Amino acid sequence: MARDLTPIPPLSMAATRRSNLSRIVDTLKEHYGRVAPPPAKNAFSLVLWEKVAYLADDATRLAAFRALEARVGLTPRDILAADPELLREIAALGGKVGIVERAQRMRDAAELVLGEFDGSLDRELTRPLREAKRSLQKIYGIGEPGAEKILLLTRSHQVLPLDSNGARAMCRIGYGAEHKSYTTMYRSVADAARSELVADYAWLIDAHMLLRHHGQELCKTSQPRCESCPLTDQCAHYAISRRSPAKRPPAPRRPPTR
Repeated sequence: MARDLTPIPPLSMAATRRSNLSRIVDTLKEHYGRVAPPPAKNAFSLVLWEKVAYLADDATRLAAFRALEARVGLTPRDILAADPELLREIAALGGKVGIVERAQRMRDAAELVLGEFDGSLDRELTRPLREAKRSLQKIYGIGEPGAEKILLLTRSHQVLPLDSNGARAMCRIGYGAEHKSYTTMYRSVADAARSELVADYAWLIDAHMLLRHHGQELCKTSQPRCESCPLTDQCAHYAISRRSPAKRPPAPRRPPTR
């Protein structure tokens, strides 16, 4: 992935004033309640959280992660010391796609952290934002959104990471623009939202988790459940769909003339 070298301005404390995005997050929190973040507590365990499952729901991912924690451990040395067959067995708990590859990717990540970062991925997070992201993105499969997620959940940098669900929801309510390139869309949404972000880790984590959950539950890619959405009064996608002839109910049939 090409690296964007445009400087990222830090969050302004002025952004702590109530904004439209703050109101959206409050509305989602009222609708869903609090959505808990992953149980992983440090950078490497968050990498494992991503790799232990694929195309899996949160409950399946959690079960696989807990099995890895109990049967292997969550440090790079634990992963490299584990029997590869055991890693494959645990990876199978996280979904049937790419089991062998995911088990190997956990080992690859452990080798990289031990070999390049002297065993401490957390130390890399203390670097300036761009350098920290660059270090995380050396791990196979960790792109910009994944790197920012790790930086936020470890409370290392104040950013708002968005997975595809959260980015889609943000586009539909007027932040950024949809694009066939996910990277382009992601940066478009991030740029549009940046001035409204609150410089507070708890708020940013809530926003990340709630927007992701909203995209999973209601603001789906196809057939979004707009009738249940608490944000329709400010959703451009909903307004357009209501105006579209394709979305209007069919006109009543007239009785045939005789």
